[in-house]
Amino acid sequence: MINIVADDKIPFLKSVLEPFAKVVYMPGQKITHSDILRADCLVTRTRTICDKHLLQGTAIRFIATATSGHEHIDTDYCEKHNISWYHASGCNASSVVQYIASALATLSIQDGITLCGKTIGIIGAGHVGSKVAELALTLGMNVLINDPPRARNEKHDIFVTLDKILAFSDIVTIHVPLNLSGPDKTYHLCDESFFGHIRKSAYFINTSRGEVVDSKALKTAIGADRIKACVLDVWDNEPYIETGLLGMVRIATPHIAGYSADGKANGTKMCVDAINRHFQLGMEEWIIPVLPEPPRRMVTIDCSGKTPESILTEAIRMTYAIEEDHERLIKSPDTFEKQRGEYPVRREFPAYSIHIVHPVKNIGQLLEHLGFRILQ
Repeated sequence: MINIVADDKIPFLKSVLEPFAKVVYMPGQKITHSDILRADCLVTRTRTICDKHLLQGTAIRFIATATSGHEHIDTDYCEKHNISWYHASGCNASSVVQYIASALATLSIQDGITLCGKTIGIIGAGHVGSKVAELALTLGMNVLINDPPRARNEKHDIFVTLDKILAFSDIVTIHVPLNLSGPDKTYHLCDESFFGHIRKSAYFINTSRGEVVDSKALKTAIGADRIKACVLDVWDNEPYIETGLLGMVRIATPHIAGYSADGKANGTKMCVDAINRHFQLGMEEWIIPVLPEPPRRMVTIDCSGKTPESILTEAIRMTYAIEEDHERLIKSPDTFEKQRGEYPVRREFPAYSIHIVHPVKNIGQLLEHLGFRILQ
């Protein structure tokens, strides 16, 4: 029987692996070298830094992180020391898209703007960025995509330069991994030059990693009215975020864009499957348990006198009101980590059914494109 140490905030995991392993659960940020000395497997989230300091001299053979990113794992060290690793790539992509949808809907209402016809620049077109592009098209937006690695590999004309993104986008949204070096370095990608070239009065959104943005340059850009408004879910030095920047951000949240119940469950399932494969445990396929129902599973929308965009915006905000997350963080930034650990249940759009009254043309199809179920 293998020994596993697991982050105690990974949902639905308890009792799943116990028939095949001895499992110890701990707060992710408190896992130390001595805790994993005799463990074969470590199941993590981003708060456990898996580097030489943690891993050297331990029995760890496999690391599974229930997150789409893996910047907290020193992959070079792991590969040199025969430690296999796995990350749940794309597990929470739809959750992040829901977050972006709510942010766009909220900004449009706050500022009285129409999203249809606006241009959104998407930097990074992986699992999340590609889905954000689909969302934007459903909302009637023009889409520009920048992704240098994909552009090199695919040689497709759908990709544009970063300069074009900055010059022509009304909204710029970041969906890149954190690369500290190399040809596709993203550390401080959004620096003084970036904000100096961004279209004046553009909206800026970052849900990737805090270190992708130079916080000083962002504060300068906001203060100089280079950008209209900023949406930040990720921050430098989490969970100890800078309150000066927090006070300048229009929508601020505690790294929860990917924290839907659906996304968390997907991440757990992907890790369980990976552990089963790696250690050949012989488990039957683990089925995600029934997730908690949202408070209002069925929503009625009267479309009388409304534009398709206003209907979509209403549906998005009825199922996820991003300002509630914002207000919690503004009120208590010191509880950043607690807010993540105790994040309320948020279900994605497919968990909701919408009854349309007085439908307008194609509205049912557009709502279905977002993922909602339409009641006939």
